[in-house]
Amino acid sequence: MQHQISVITLGISDLPRSRRFYVEGFGWTPVFENADIIFYQMNGFVLGTFEKSALEKDMNRSGLTSPGAFSLAHNVPSEAEVVSAINQLVEAGGHIIRPADAPSHGGFRGYVADPDNHAWEIAWNPDWPIDENGHVRFAI
Repeated sequence: MQHQISVITLGISDLPRSRRFYVEGFGWTPVFENADIIFYQMNGFVLGTFEKSALEKDMNRSGLTSPGAFSLAHNVPSEAEVVSAINQLVEAGGHIIRPADAPSHGGFRGYVADPDNHAWEIAWNPDWPIDENGHVRFAI
């Protein structure tokens, strides 16, 4: 089986509020949207924001809690861009979980939650180069 993730879908409670965060905060453009879901084409996979009750119906599961114990990450090409990206995400409706700082394992990072409390790590790591297509490589 290939090493890949095709789609990551986040359950959200308010589609327009979530759209503002991802469009104005990250600057991403939806490639598809309807009353229940918005898809964003990423570099190698698709991110979906799916209205929670519609996602539960689609999965045939109910009473799902959100979010779980995970974080998503968005790497940036320089240390200075970490704080800038965090500030832009906060202006678009997110909130800071952890201010940017330098962890003991290296680099520079902070955490922002989207309007539905999904955690996003905004990070720069000098040992994880980002190519011209936005792909990050584990280079250590």
